[in-house]
Amino acid sequence: MQLLETTTLRISEIFFSLQGETSRVGLPTVFVRLTGCPLRCGYCDTSYAFSGGEMLSIATILNQVACYRTHYVTVTGGEPLAQKACLVLLGALCDAGYAVSLETSGAIDISQVDARVCKVMDIKTPGSGEVSKNKWDNLSCLTSDDEVKFVLSDEADYQWACGIIRDKELHHRCPILFSPVYGNLDPTTLATWILRDQLPVRMQIQMHKLLWGEGPGH
Repeated sequence: MQLLETTTLRISEIFFSLQGETSRVGLPTVFVRLTGCPLRCGYCDTSYAFSGGEMLSIATILNQVACYRTHYVTVTGGEPLAQKACLVLLGALCDAGYAVSLETSGAIDISQVDARVCKVMDIKTPGSGEVSKNKWDNLSCLTSDDEVKFVLSDEADYQWACGIIRDKELHHRCPILFSPVYGNLDPTTLATWILRDQLPVRMQIQMHKLLWGEGPGH
């Protein structure tokens, strides 16, 4: 318990909303957004979390999460793993009985993430401007309980992602998510490509943006 009271993280926000993505879409979820990210993706919608925030102990974070009657918690960013104490937070949330998911860029080692956590790893496409940051060794750490996400800006990104799925045999490793960049790639067009090519992927649209638009707290 003392470790939870003395270990701190810089937190951008903690809020309660519906999960807008992944296989848990639609589920009431507490989001713990950590401050900071070493990447600068061109389509980033959480640049406000690059800096600022408030230093909170893990015990305080747990208390705030417990204010909401839900089984689901998502730790996100920024890039949450950029803060080393994130690993302690993830374990503490699992110990508290939550179903925990982690949203990570895949640019930082995930091998030490608690095995109980569902890792949702974003493989950066050329359109993100950060494709060189992909840490491909992370793929070996994924299990069937994890998920891989591709955020697609255009058809070039789509074709690149298809090649990665084929070359890395990702569909044998874990579920794959395809997401169009909001306001950039038409969702219907992406759906047509997926059906045409009979891809083994789940298409997703950011439901929270359809409901509330862009901005903090959603």
